[in-house]
Order: sequence, then C-alpha cells, then structure tokens
Amino acid sequence: MKKRAYITDLDGTLLRSDQTLSPYTRDVISNALEQDVVVTFATARGYISAQSVVSDIPWKYPVILYNGALIYDGLNQNVMDGYWLERDISNEIIDVGRKFGITPFYFSLDVDHRERVLHETLRREGEISFYDSRPHDPRFLEVKNLNCPPDYRTLALTYIGLHEELEPIRQEVTALYGDVIHAHMMPDYYIRNHYFLEFSHTKANKRDGLQLWSAHMGIDLENAVVFGDHINDIGLFEAGGTRIAVRNAHERIRQLADHIIDSNELDGVAHYIQQQMELSGKNTTISALGGQL
Repeated sequence: MKKRAYITDLDGTLLRSDQTLSPYTRDVISNALEQDVVVTFATARGYISAQSVVSDIPWKYPVILYNGALIYDGLNQNVMDGYWLERDISNEIIDVGRKFGITPFYFSLDVDHRERVLHETLRREGEISFYDSRPHDPRFLEVKNLNCPPDYRTLALTYIGLHEELEPIRQEVTALYGDVIHAHMMPDYYIRNHYFLEFSHTKANKRDGLQLWSAHMGIDLENAVVFGDHINDIGLFEAGGTRIAVRNAHERIRQLADHIIDSNELDGVAHYIQQQMELSGKNTTISALGGQL
C-alpha cells in the first residue's frame, strides 16, 4: 500500500485566528504521528516562528518553510534542501525598496545554517507590529545598512506596508527580475490594512517546495493530501494529489479544492484527518467535546 501524507498550511488553516492550536487539533495530530502517519506542514513561516505556535505537537517529519524555500528536518535540526535567491539579486531588490523609502526584513541562513532575519531600524507601523509579534525571537538582528552578507543564503526578502506603498516596489522588481524570482503579495493576517510583499527564488513556492519534499520523502505527489486557505497555497494545491480547503479559504482556493471542510476555527483539518484514520482502521478517535475545552 502506498504511503499517504497529510501536508497542512498553518496560519488560517491549522491555526485558529489567534495563532493557537485547539487541544482537539493537537491531540488528533499527535496521535496520528504516534502511529507513524505522515503529517507535516508547509508554511510561510520559518522554523523558529512555526515552533512558537505549533510546538505542542511532536512533529517528526521534515517541514516546508518560507513558502517552499527551505526543507527542514526539525527532529535532527538539519537543513535538508532549498532554493536560495542569488546574492546580487538580493542586494538589487533591497536597493529598489530603499528608493521608495522602505527596507525589507532579510530572511536567510547564516554560515552555520542558522535562521537569521536582518533589518534596519524599525520605524514603520507594520514592521514594528510584525517584530513585536515575535518577542524574544533569536533570528532578528538590527543592522545599520542592510545588505546580503557574502556567506548568507537568501530565503526571502519581505516588505511590510500598505498596498499603495508596496505596489511600486513589486512592479519595478518584477520588471527587472520577473523571470528569475518569485514575487508574492498578500494581505497580512494580523496587521490591519497591511500587506506582505515577498521576493524569493523562482522555485521558492509551495508547489516546487512540495515536489522537493516528496522527492526526499519518497512519497508520490498523488498520495499527498494538502490543506490550505490562501493564495500562497495555490502551488500546494497544484502539486498535491487531494486538495482540501477550509471553509474560510480564499475563493480561488475553494475553486481548486476537491473537498471543503470546516473552518480553521472549527478544527476542520483535524476532523478530516481523524475521519480518514477511522476509515483506515486506526484508533485515533478523540472526543470532539473534550477537544474544545
């Protein structure tokens, strides 16, 4: 029998709107993992950020981070693979933003393979809110003049601001490097009226990230069940074998889905996995009532 894998997005899909896991979701996925069911996540977050919200689950399979830029083995603290944006292009993108009075957060791996987020002094509302939402995060380091260090690997350059502030940057960078970068802009979940504008390697998306993950895992993509809610999950849906949208998902994701399940607030992902486990004869039944306490 071919191995099935469940790969879920985090924010807006597995996590509730307050960035937490319900006890029910925690218990269902933990029990599935105990029985060697392959459950993992694909997220725009880095590993440290993801662990800050889902560490209650004892994840044991490699995860897809930074929207597909990094495949990471959290169990062994090992960088398995990834797609890095060239240094010269990274610095050019920083320079474009500087022309418009904005510098990005520079997400990267240092020479020791540790996650780093370099940034200049934070003065703008969205940037400060983003930084404050990650207290005591050891990745962040303020620098006087942001650039890509010679021995760092660029995972993503992320601008945070109002749509009208970021759109000129998106247009200019896309005109310069549209064929060799992945550019992605979407509303921020947690900062009102603000957007993320992210630039990364052209293959640093969830489609190519899932393909790279599946090659390392030896799991056919047709046996990958994927869960998502927003437009950065389109690639996940393009590559996955069975596509599941939570009820709160963006309309585009709902159109691509094979099935629509309960929302992230109602433990849709966990309920679906539990149902599939019961159908396969696995004993993973969890009290729905108890899980909501």
